Amino acid sequence: MRLRPRPSHTTALLTGLTALAAALAVPPALGTPAAHAASAGRTAPASGDCQPGRLCVWPQADFGGERRTYELSDTDIESCVPLPEGSVAASFANRTGRPVTTYQSAECAETAEFDTYPGGGSWVPRSPYQVRAFKVWER
Repeated sequence: MRLRPRPSHTTALLTGLTALAAALAVPPALGTPAAHAASAGRTAPASGDCQPGRLCVWPQADFGGERRTYELSDTDIESCVPLPEGSVAASFANRTGRPVTTYQSAECAETAEFDTYPGGGSWVPRSPYQVRAFKVWER
């Protein structure tokens, strides 16, 4: 009679968690192009959808609607940049290479909602608030 080795508790736990994640189809981390694809049910945006060196904003969640882009060469560093009158962003991508703070307030007031996103490639398919302005910061 030959005995089979028993799996360790860690191995059994990892196997169970892997099976559970597959069964639940756990989405990728929020803020990545893959998360966008998982949440939208279509392919991830190509790198051409927001070129390096730009901040891209969309009026609808999941990168929907007409994209508006801002480049560092046209943007004053550490200055409040309001979106055009009457427009908002519901999703955006920061590919500037610098931190960008998005603001609910068109005046970049810190009394309303605001968040800062790293510049290496932050993809936000659903902003927690309507973005009306932003600031690009020095590194």
